[in-house]
Amino acid sequence: MALAKTKKKEIISRNKKTKNDTGSSEVQIALLTERINGLSPHFGKHVKDHHSRYGLIKMVSRRKRLLAYLKREDPEKYQKLIASLDLRK
Repeated sequence: MALAKTKKKEIISRNKKTKNDTGSSEVQIALLTERINGLSPHFGKHVKDHHSRYGLIKMVSRRKRLLAYLKREDPEKYQKLIASLDLRK
C-alpha cells in the first residue's frame, strides 16, 4: 500500500535535514515506519496473504538495517528518531 502524496510530504517535512532532503536515513526510516504501520492491520483481515507479508518483512528488515546504521553513525539522532516514531519501546 503506497502512501498518499500529502502524507508522504508531511512525513518528509517533519524528518528532513535540509530543504531538499528526501533520502536521508531519518526520512527513509520514517517513511518505512508509516508504511509498516499502515500494512499491519491488513493482516488481521487477510491472514493468508503471504505475498504482502513477505513485502512487510522486507520493509521491516530494511528499516532495521537503516536504524543500525543511524545508531552507529549518529547515536543522538537515533535516539531522537526512535522517540519521535515510538519505536523500540
